[in-house]
Amino acid sequence: MSYARIIALTSLAMVAFAGNSLLCRVALKHTSIDAASFTTIRLISGAVMLWLIVRMRRGTYAGGGNWLSAFALFAYAAGFSFAYVSLPAATGALLLFGAVQATMIGYGVWVGERLLKLQLIGLVLALGGLVGLLLPGLSAPPLFGSTLMFGAGVAWGIYSLRGKDAGDPTRVTAGNFLRAVPIAVALSMIVLNDSSLDTAGFWYAVSSGALTSGIGYAIWYTVLPALKATNAATVQLSVPVIAAAGGVVILGEPITLRLVLASAAILGGIALVILEK
Repeated sequence: MSYARIIALTSLAMVAFAGNSLLCRVALKHTSIDAASFTTIRLISGAVMLWLIVRMRRGTYAGGGNWLSAFALFAYAAGFSFAYVSLPAATGALLLFGAVQATMIGYGVWVGERLLKLQLIGLVLALGGLVGLLLPGLSAPPLFGSTLMFGAGVAWGIYSLRGKDAGDPTRVTAGNFLRAVPIAVALSMIVLNDSSLDTAGFWYAVSSGALTSGIGYAIWYTVLPALKATNAATVQLSVPVIAAAGGVVILGEPITLRLVLASAAILGGIALVILEK
């Protein structure tokens, strides 16, 4: 793969991941779709798109994924959607990314990985930024939405850890999306009396599932083997920044000093841990 193609595909994948936050936020803020319906439509659309991609590559859908990973995927998708009912796009992306990385780094420490001094400083810096973001105050994000998004990040971190060495990542993700669909449908049935849907919200959810999730993951898994592990981890630091820029330009969301300082601490701290590793 040429260097230019690596850069182009990596950039597309990061924009797609940030686009998930923007599509979900704009759907729940500017249309009448509810969070449960958004989650269900997103997972169904993602499953269909990933199935088509696997078939185009002449692969088989069978044997991909498992129910535990599918439940972690559902927990991420549901927490993500319900959190964006109240969270701005930038804050949600930052909390999600910070929770994912904290989960994966924490697991590494749990199983015996030793951190160097600079990595410990980075970890403390990142945790301090997270605490600073959530401390009570006029510019603090809603606690309930923040808790849901943090939980979504933990779920995605668990999903990522379970996916290591699980086989072809696109096929495995396709299988997990398929298994997560009935769980999401069950959630929609439980909250049926409070559900609502309109055309615009429906298409935002389809775009989130088919484009920024399905195609986004397929692009990322295509370019991932060409990246060093540290480069792959570090480049994902751009996702909250892209989401923040999109939130300002597209949604007119404000950028507060608290968010800027917390972002610098969280992303800078995580970068120290990753780059030293």
